[in-house]
Amino acid sequence: MPNEPAEPVQVEYTQEFKRNLRALAKKYRHIRSDVQPVIGRLQAGEVIGNQVRGTRYTIFKVRVQNSDIQKGKRSGYRLIYQLKRPTSIILVTIFSKLDQADVSTEKIRLIIKEFDEHFA
Repeated sequence: MPNEPAEPVQVEYTQEFKRNLRALAKKYRHIRSDVQPVIGRLQAGEVIGNQVRGTRYTIFKVRVQNSDIQKGKRSGYRLIYQLKRPTSIILVTIFSKLDQADVSTEKIRLIIKEFDEHFA
């Protein structure tokens, strides 16, 4: 049946993601509650955001509204994740658009390589 729940999606976090989330939480106290709905959607099996090209991986970038500032999603956070398999997602990194314009595809590749080596 199409309404039956799909296999649960496993979400893992890179050390870079954890570090950045901790650092941003010092400045933006509601970041965890801002990011949680996005993680919930990913765990439900939704593929959201825009695909990032040029990384050799299936990478997506999602806009997340920052409730600590009143400027909308455009000035909010960017959450970058890898769709490893339909049931496995890795949260690669997160940053605030107010603090950082973008993250390079090379940096994304390095973070994923470090994560893969750590769990190989």
